[in-house]
Amino acid sequence: MLIRQIFISPGHNFVGHYGKTPDDFPLVEVPKVECVAGHGLQGDRYFDFRENYKGQVTFFSEEVFEQLCANFGIKDKPAGVLRRNLIVFGVDLLSLIGREFEIQGVRFRGTEHCAPCEWMNIAFAPGAEKFLKANAGLRAQILSDGPIRVGDAQLSILPEPIQT
Repeated sequence: MLIRQIFISPGHNFVGHYGKTPDDFPLVEVPKVECVAGHGLQGDRYFDFRENYKGQVTFFSEEVFEQLCANFGIKDKPAGVLRRNLIVFGVDLLSLIGREFEIQGVRFRGTEHCAPCEWMNIAFAPGAEKFLKANAGLRAQILSDGPIRVGDAQLSILPEPIQT
């Protein structure tokens, strides 16, 4: 597995803007980010968004982004326009739903598919929401503190707790 890019943003461009124009908070690409258990990514709009929030961090597949670009014939947009935090290569993200896993010493719990919304049609291209309907990324909770960096990363799926 590789972490190709990391993005954070200080504010929401689409959340809370239904029926209005999006905001214009910048998406900032960083080489590393501090994960804070139960809170989110330091400096990101979803940090302390709400208690037990399922999307403290979002993951998106570089392979899916390449398919999206090819499908729409787009070559000039970065993966950051999708406003996911970690762009990764070499992992089936949806297989991590309901699982605890570790990357670069930080533990996560995959909570749900990060379903696309109508804003994808504006941010990327008309039809992007429909294209990504089944594979728009992974929402996860952060279970332990630590930094995540761009580069090589081993994914370890943690054993499920034994039920008694």
